[in-house]
Amino acid sequence: MLARAIKSRHHPILAHIIPMRRCNLSCSYCNEFDKVSDPVPTVEMLRRVDLLAALGTGIITVSGGEPLLHPELDEIIRAIRSHGAIATIITNGYLLTPERIQRLNRAGLEHLQISIDNVMPDEVSKKSLKVLDRKLEWLAEFAEFDVNINSVLGGGIQNPEDAATITRRALALGFETTVGIIHDRGGQLQPLKNTERAVYEQILKERKPALWAFAYDNLFHKNLTLGQPNDWQCRAGSRYLYVCEDGLVHYCSQQRGYPAIPLERYTREDLEREYSTKKPCAPFCTVSCVHRVAMIDLVREEPREALTRFFPPAMPGAPLELPFGIRVLTSIFLPPENGRPQGMAHKMIASAAMKVLGIK
Repeated sequence: MLARAIKSRHHPILAHIIPMRRCNLSCSYCNEFDKVSDPVPTVEMLRRVDLLAALGTGIITVSGGEPLLHPELDEIIRAIRSHGAIATIITNGYLLTPERIQRLNRAGLEHLQISIDNVMPDEVSKKSLKVLDRKLEWLAEFAEFDVNINSVLGGGIQNPEDAATITRRALALGFETTVGIIHDRGGQLQPLKNTERAVYEQILKERKPALWAFAYDNLFHKNLTLGQPNDWQCRAGSRYLYVCEDGLVHYCSQQRGYPAIPLERYTREDLEREYSTKKPCAPFCTVSCVHRVAMIDLVREEPREALTRFFPPAMPGAPLELPFGIRVLTSIFLPPENGRPQGMAHKMIASAAMKVLGIK
């Protein structure tokens, strides 16, 4: 997926599809659910998967509402996998059982995410560690797919230290972890208080994020925790698509209504137009999936600038301290900074590496 995304900008990297808007919970900060909608007919969901595949989409995430309420979710996942795309879901986890997890295994699911908002349920959110802990144990025992547990900081969450407790529990079970900052109903930033920022810094120390997550923290999260804008080009509507239950393409879950074009009429011309469209919501956006997609294009278009922003020096003027693996990749794929031509041996190594990655 990464190799194709770096090779070409002319296809979506990630799309979210909504098989139903209904949810079995009513978290007060959420604007992505209702209590009455019927599931989107399976034949229509399969058609939408086909349309996304025709656009070259690399990852298709099934979200909601609550996707586990859809009676034919497994068939939708199998359809995604049949096109060679990566299949993921975002769920509140309430409906997970050992049998349901094993069905997801058989369907070919590759990644599942649950956001847990607090340790004990309250009037803001019932997505609590107390309720979901047994589900997490079942995932650790039975899941053959990757699991990410997302803790939350920001407005409406009464006990910010809960995010650290949730992170520690996820790490103890062997899961990936992320931490999100709650946005308002327009997807915009609610700055963290001092106590919340302290919890965030503690989580960063304890979870030892992988390189990509470490780069994301430097590029986006550090500013967001301080209530400061980010300078970036949002690729929503191009590299990232949000397809609602009505089959319309929107920028994201928080900007529904733009461009609101039916998926069957969404063309490569639309992808090209939205690739460079300036979104006024971008500076204070907290929608991490859109951020992460944009990071790939930053690497593709400005690799040295990307490295500087992903792994900034300890102090101004100091040399970059790149991780060893990044230094190796840089030496293979990037031309020397001094402008001298690459030697034949270097070219052969780079060519072989690119073939292994499927870039050539």
